[in-house]
Amino acid sequence: MTDKHPEDVYREFLIAVMLHIEAIADRLGVHHVDVAALILLEMRGPLPVGAISEELGLPSASATRLIDRLEKAGYARRVRGERDRRMVTVELIQDGMADYHATRITSERHLAEIREHYTPEQVPLMLGILTGVARAYRSATRELREQSG
Repeated sequence: MTDKHPEDVYREFLIAVMLHIEAIADRLGVHHVDVAALILLEMRGPLPVGAISEELGLPSASATRLIDRLEKAGYARRVRGERDRRMVTVELIQDGMADYHATRITSERHLAEIREHYTPEQVPLMLGILTGVARAYRSATRELREQSG
């Protein structure tokens, strides 16, 4: 166990995640928010531009620039709707994802080392805590953006 204050543990966790995202961005030659978009698209599949904008808390112009960068880097492409050509979704280009997947392998290896110290019964508790932390920080982010807007 740790004698640190719980808030300090969360802060250290946030710093570690931010630095990790920055390292991935540096490796891929993109911005940190671009990495967040890659993760989002990998988890959820193709998404409309507006959904990416909303999920990442970006103005539409910033989301457009983000998608431009992902296209230029070969990670994603825009796909127009067959029925409604105005509807644009963004999807990953699997052939361009090798460098991104290499970063995931590194991350997953280190996370697997953590899981080795816990029983299978403890894993759902850990995942529940992480889910709650993510939900809390998303709520805090929304609140901060609403206060500044």
